[in-house]
Amino acid sequence: MRTIDLSPFYRSSVGFDRIFDLLENAARLHAGDSWPPYDIVKTGENAYRITMAVAGFTQDELELTQEQNVFVVNGSKAEDDGVEYLHRGIGHAFSRRFELADYVKVVGARIENGILTIELVREVPEELQPRRIEIVAGAAQQTFAPPQSVSEKKKAA
Repeated sequence: MRTIDLSPFYRSSVGFDRIFDLLENAARLHAGDSWPPYDIVKTGENAYRITMAVAGFTQDELELTQEQNVFVVNGSKAEDDGVEYLHRGIGHAFSRRFELADYVKVVGARIENGILTIELVREVPEELQPRRIEIVAGAAQQTFAPPQSVSEKKKAA
């Protein structure tokens, strides 16, 4: 795959470093890095689900971690004493990384019949959500109170 030169964008933008890093990382992904197979589904306006086929793994052999905007699924099998594998295609160790958008967090995970299901939700803090600005008519030198969020108005009512 060709590499993308993002240097012109770095010269003319501020604060988009994370997006450019995501694009560069996506370009570096290897086509052979497709195990375990997974689906990502949007289940609501701010809800997502990752479904991953983890045949051969138990709950204790999987580790899910989220740090900042990175979610990682690791799978590792305990060594079988006295067993010599000629080929091991089921349950070999893996690490799958997912870059998460701001305010997306993992809210639950379950495993059933070799399928790992991870639920994610995007929760934007109240102070960052859109708010309605009231327009007042009257004198030009009127003093303005700080704007209220929608939930503050509901509480006041």
